[in-house]
Amino acid sequence: MRGQLETYRKKRRFGETPEPKGAKGRKAKGAPLRYLIQRHAATRLHYDFRIEFDGVLKSWVVTKAPSRDPAVKRLAVEVENHPLDYGGFEGTIPSGNYGAGTVQMWDAGIWTPQAPETLEADLGTMRMRLLVSGLMR
Repeated sequence: MRGQLETYRKKRRFGETPEPKGAKGRKAKGAPLRYLIQRHAATRLHYDFRIEFDGVLKSWVVTKAPSRDPAVKRLAVEVENHPLDYGGFEGTIPSGNYGAGTVQMWDAGIWTPQAPETLEADLGTMRMRLLVSGLMR
């Protein structure tokens, strides 16, 4: 997939922000895939949900706090891909920069696609509505 991190890089000034510039990563076939949730106190408090896929972190913004109740659903809005090393990022993005505010790790773990043979097509064609609480451990 061409241009997986172009949007991420265009939105940031890496001389001013501690966020990693990153590059598309590579993993051994069959290696576990990570997911993570970051609490992001930006203009509005929200949660960034990210899943590792095809060498990047596919990312969604969730505007309400995660719930442990599976009946409580959260709408997730897809945003730009992030580099894999963003999965370890915590810190404060300075004022005046895209996403200014504090980023904290909220939850992390591994995930397994239910239908690996169609995952790429599913991610490319579906509007993602995710039940964040169902992915938390």
